[in-house]
Amino acid sequence: MFGLSALFLARFQFAFTVGFHIVFPAFSIGLAAYLAVLEGLWLKTGRSAYLDLFKYWLKVFSVVFGMGVVSGLVMSYEFGTNWSAFSQKAGPILGPMLAYEVMTAFFLEAGFLGVMMFGLNRVGKGLHFAATCMVSIGTLISMSWILSSNSWMQTPRGYRIDEATGRFLPVDWWQIVFNPSFPYRIVHMGLAAFLCVAFIVAGVAGWHLLKARREGRQASEQVRLMFSMAMWMAAIVSPIQVLAGDTQGLNTLEYQPAKIAALEGDWESESRAPEILFGIPDMENETTHYKIAVPYLGSLILTHSLDGKVPGLKDFPKEDRAYSPLLFFSFRIMVALGMLMVLVGLWSLYLRWKGKLYDTPLLHRIALFMSPAGFLALLCGWVTTEVGRQPFTVYGLLRTSDSVSPIALPSIATSMIAFIVVYFIVFMGGITILLRTFAEEPHPGEHGPAEDQPQRAAGTTQVSHQPPSSPTAGAGMAE
Repeated sequence: MFGLSALFLARFQFAFTVGFHIVFPAFSIGLAAYLAVLEGLWLKTGRSAYLDLFKYWLKVFSVVFGMGVVSGLVMSYEFGTNWSAFSQKAGPILGPMLAYEVMTAFFLEAGFLGVMMFGLNRVGKGLHFAATCMVSIGTLISMSWILSSNSWMQTPRGYRIDEATGRFLPVDWWQIVFNPSFPYRIVHMGLAAFLCVAFIVAGVAGWHLLKARREGRQASEQVRLMFSMAMWMAAIVSPIQVLAGDTQGLNTLEYQPAKIAALEGDWESESRAPEILFGIPDMENETTHYKIAVPYLGSLILTHSLDGKVPGLKDFPKEDRAYSPLLFFSFRIMVALGMLMVLVGLWSLYLRWKGKLYDTPLLHRIALFMSPAGFLALLCGWVTTEVGRQPFTVYGLLRTSDSVSPIALPSIATSMIAFIVVYFIVFMGGITILLRTFAEEPHPGEHGPAEDQPQRAAGTTQVSHQPPSSPTAGAGMAE
């Protein structure tokens, strides 16, 4: 299954780059919405703590957004170098959808990003808030197009296949864009992005609450405020996310039953099926070893009926089965992290009611420990979704083995090594910057990204910085 081949290495390389990339857009989506909320609350209440938090997290957003853009560019090249057969066959459908994402979302973000980043003291408050909202909306539109494209690969609709070339040609764009899995997946992904940011914010606030306690002082208003907001988000959104995941599971059972069988570790289809809490699926012997199962629970969860029938992997040809061991554990890690988020959110509600939200060090330590939980759950969910589609790139229609470029193993291995080295240097540097920012406590009069320093624009001429009153100030600069 995992022998070293050009196909396997091409898959691993794409998984590696996407695994890095997916974290940053999710962070950007949730953080842009958080920034819009903070600025809106500041404008509504006039409370300076909201503005301080806005400036603090705006510095984080500037780093995260840049890393997301850079990591995403690599994948467009991989489609051409490693997956040219897939690009040639699915391009008539996926190409326009990705172009729409650029023309709508990316242009919207790029157009208003500079105003949001550097224009707080240069444009009116209302205009700046509008720019922040536009950036947030842009990230959501971007997510929508990307998920629509990916969902079409999971549940393809609205196409015909050209007999001469084998290409997928669009017939009904409404069915293509709003394919059966898209509505469920966009809700699930959007909520996941919000939870990722909520627990990062909670972790940063928890760190500073613990630090203030060690130093024998009260945490600042800004720290307490962002911890409170993060716990509200965890308490409200995490239970909704569980329900959203359940509806997506029902959709997957209807349209991708083989994926459900693989992630559940079920080999025989049966009614009143148990839920396997732990086990080790064995693809060769077609069984799951060391099972710990709860009777009837599998049917109840997957079909909402004790008598519901759950599919087994033996219902499908061996060559059409996804790799169950990886799916089995990635799915359970995702669910376990989701349940922990729900528990943390509910516990915070209880402590809030008791008036001890800021005086319970154990909650603050758990919040700090759980800060990466959203991203870990996101990555596990991505593995479950994408590996569960195998051995197809377009589910049931185009095999992964027929999608790869005719490229030699040494070429892919060379680029893979280069990616690993560059990614770890660049992204570890970016993460280091983020951690240093998080280590600094937000304080009254917080400064956002520097607005008074000129930035080099394209070209070779360096223009000196002029006082704002000068008619030539800013000429040739992008600030």
